[in-house]
Amino acid sequence: MSIHKIAVSELAGYSKLLKRMSMDGRLNTTHISLFSALFVQWQRAGFKSPFSVTRKTLMAFSRIASIATYHKCIKEFDEYGYIRYQPSYHPKLGSQVYWPAGWEV
Repeated sequence: MSIHKIAVSELAGYSKLLKRMSMDGRLNTTHISLFSALFVQWQRAGFKSPFSVTRKTLMAFSRIASIATYHKCIKEFDEYGYIRYQPSYHPKLGSQVYWPAGWEV
């Protein structure tokens, strides 16, 4: 499968998921911004799951200024089933993010 077909497929799935998220009353604009940052990191990782992320990168991309807000949102994404988040607790290693199976459907 070509990279173009993969990208089109993943973008379609992303669009469907954003629509689902827009109807989830538990989420706010900060969640959506963080999710966009996660998607970009996943894209940069070649659409492979799991992929590595750092708090610094995600906060910068999503424009989240508060570490507490970042942790609250990433934890809620994990609790609500949008992602599976595995923190590394290591200053140099990134945490792992897994997309749930079938999220693109």
